Amino acid sequence: MSIHSPMQGGPDQGYIAGYLEALALVERLHRLLLDVIKDEFERVGVIEINAVQALLLFNIGDNEVTAGELKTRGYYQGSNVSYNLKKLVEMGYMHHQRCEIDRRSVRVRLTAKGREIRDVVAELFKRHADGLQNKGVLGMDGLDDITSSLRRVERYWSDQIRYIY
Repeated sequence: MSIHSPMQGGPDQGYIAGYLEALALVERLHRLLLDVIKDEFERVGVIEINAVQALLLFNIGDNEVTAGELKTRGYYQGSNVSYNLKKLVEMGYMHHQRCEIDRRSVRVRLTAKGREIRDVVAELFKRHADGLQNKGVLGMDGLDDITSSLRRVERYWSDQIRYIY
């Protein structure tokens, strides 16, 4: 059965089309977010770090975490977290230290250089929030609606993954 053929007792075609459009939009927005961050770093002359790495530094913020926690806390969504952590340590954006209790585990935190990058991203996001609000693109109610809806989808998908296993 294809997604284009009707399902017995399932959602109607309009709902399926709307769901697929929402999925495509979420994917495009994530890519666009990375492009916006990349453009900001080109504007300020930072070329050695990529947008994924900058977003990772922003998400870690002032926390000290293990590589495993990066995914469980939602700080990192990619599959190559070890590579990006290694590069960030090599470039001086992060400190790493073996955990005293479990020597297999490594804890990471931002260096001063990493905090500078975090601050650039934070300022970019602050400007965007200001622009969205002041230009009437998205008010607080709209933002709450979007966030609430996305959280419900996140819970639904998480439940689907748990159900499979």
